[in-house]
Amino acid sequence: MDKKQTSPELSQAGLLPTQDEQVPANPSARKRQPDSDEGAGPRKKRAQTTSEPARLTRKNLALLNKMNNTEGSKKTSTHLDSTDSSSTRKTLSTTASGFVLQARENGILDPFDSKPPKNLKDIRKRLAEPRATPSATVSAYKNHVYTVGVAPNEATLVGKMLPLLIDYPKGYKWALNRGFTAFPKDVGFNNGLSAPQPDYVEGLGLEEYRPLPVYKHVNGAVLYKDDLHSMTLPHLAGEWKCPSGNMKGAEATSGYDGAALVYARNQALAYQGKSDPPGHASITTFTTNGKELNFYAHYAAPAENDKLEYHQYLVKSMSLVNSHREYKDGRRALRNEQDHAKRQSEALRDQLKAYYKKKDERD
Repeated sequence: MDKKQTSPELSQAGLLPTQDEQVPANPSARKRQPDSDEGAGPRKKRAQTTSEPARLTRKNLALLNKMNNTEGSKKTSTHLDSTDSSSTRKTLSTTASGFVLQARENGILDPFDSKPPKNLKDIRKRLAEPRATPSATVSAYKNHVYTVGVAPNEATLVGKMLPLLIDYPKGYKWALNRGFTAFPKDVGFNNGLSAPQPDYVEGLGLEEYRPLPVYKHVNGAVLYKDDLHSMTLPHLAGEWKCPSGNMKGAEATSGYDGAALVYARNQALAYQGKSDPPGHASITTFTTNGKELNFYAHYAAPAENDKLEYHQYLVKSMSLVNSHREYKDGRRALRNEQDHAKRQSEALRDQLKAYYKKKDERD
């Protein structure tokens, strides 16, 4: 936190961290065995800022969440509520005029104002890690370039790009263009906005968390209302645009998607009395129009106005059409992020279930 204007409210609430309150960084992800075709090539480095994100500790996360949840004028609701007192109030969709201004008012920063996460080097290294599976062929690359060049709309492009992604076995799944109907309203970052509806999101199903009734304990964990197999606590989302579409719009929507996933993860950690290390990004989103592919890291940090700010930092921008090599790099990066998101989701699930079991035994 910038010490030039330290908030007296944060000081009085005990929200300024001490040295012994910092959470240790997560262990680095296990490396894959390289193959001969997908060796990690040189990467261009993006300029990094030297400012550090504000600290978010175990001790103050619950208080921060409480403050953030009371920013709206109405009580937070979950998908268990029988009525929604805010349903008659007008909200802005992600495509409406004024969305970006309202999102910024709610604390969602664009990539230009966001600060780099503490684990930025690890994220970039992960994107470039070689895989043991066969890489994309030259014919697949040429077919992609042609399809992107003649794609008449976004749906055609999505259909073509889905094979670039891994389709995992039962229990871990993806959804296209489905609104988060069970997500709580007016919890700070989404005040006055319609529910997030990413073009792509992947995660574990609700059944994977049993016997823990996660919908009762973690606000924002379950995405879809009245769905026994609802996706729960995902860590990766994406936005597509047709080749002639507005990538700035995709970026703004991606920032909103990422904030929703960060909020839910922080709630899941707070339930256990934990938090991610300050400035650590565990959520990733991507945007693409078939030609360019962008990856963003997302995390939350307290601001000077006693609200949370949701950072969306551009980690890497890649081309899918310039060359066969770059196409393979983009495909590999997508799949590496999928694998990482799956590991993150499974680890969080296991932590929640273990905590619930111990708590149940104590009670």
